[in-house]
Amino acid sequence: MTTTTAPPLFDAAFVRKLDRLALLTRHAMLGETQGERRSPRRGSSVEFADFRPYTVGDDIRQIDWNLYARMERFFLKLFVAEEELSIHLLVDNSASMAWGDPDKLHFARQAAGAFGYIALSSLDRVTVTAFANEGGRVLPSVRGKRGAFPLFDFLQKLPVGRGGSFAEACRRYARTARNPGPLLLCSDLMDPQWEEGLRALTTRPFEITVIHTLAPQEIEPTLEGDFRLLDAEGGEPIEITADLETLRRYQEGLRQWRGEIESFCSGRGIAYIFADTAIPIEEFVLTHMRRRGAIR
Repeated sequence: MTTTTAPPLFDAAFVRKLDRLALLTRHAMLGETQGERRSPRRGSSVEFADFRPYTVGDDIRQIDWNLYARMERFFLKLFVAEEELSIHLLVDNSASMAWGDPDKLHFARQAAGAFGYIALSSLDRVTVTAFANEGGRVLPSVRGKRGAFPLFDFLQKLPVGRGGSFAEACRRYARTARNPGPLLLCSDLMDPQWEEGLRALTTRPFEITVIHTLAPQEIEPTLEGDFRLLDAEGGEPIEITADLETLRRYQEGLRQWRGEIESFCSGRGIAYIFADTAIPIEEFVLTHMRRRGAIR
């Protein structure tokens, strides 16, 4: 495990912009306690939801007397419940994420921090889990803006771990997480078992968004000559000669890999957002995440 001294996640001006944003969910989800999110349950908000026939034992204060006057039958007037949601932030802090300029792990910290802060501003509950071997960390749920400091502090101090099984980490999370809700996963997905991992998360009713994070040096490498490539997570080194043909085949393989991931996500209702860490985090959140419908 490597201890890092990461720079601050955001400046104050960007945090003020985050205050004006809200998370979007694709459908109403059940919460645990009263909050500000529309719930599929019926409750006591001012938003009308439906009528249903009166049955013995119902609260007569909910009877719609205007409807009774027209139909001479008792109906209850139901309203939408508003509840808080549990927002799940999963940050891949394995060794391969601590690479690139700008660094992928720092970008993931910022994306998770921005998403979490927007949720806290809406009084939702936020948990963070980082799942690398020997670098795994959990921030227990925090709520409201007072949760912003522990959220930012946790992410800023999040160390780089080692490798570990991405699929097993996702399976473990799917088994143990309480109260499924919106889930944001920040990872480079450089694990041969990325499909198994994402598939495991879909076994619970999370509303999943994947931020696929790559560095510009991985997207457009500018290599020339002979190199020995070392695997940050312990795999065998590879000797290559970087020439135009090698780079062309690399680009083709990268394009196919990204296409496979996007297609896999699309087929399972997972929102896929590609992130080049060269994009400033403010532009990524305010433009790219908005464009993909993650926030408004």
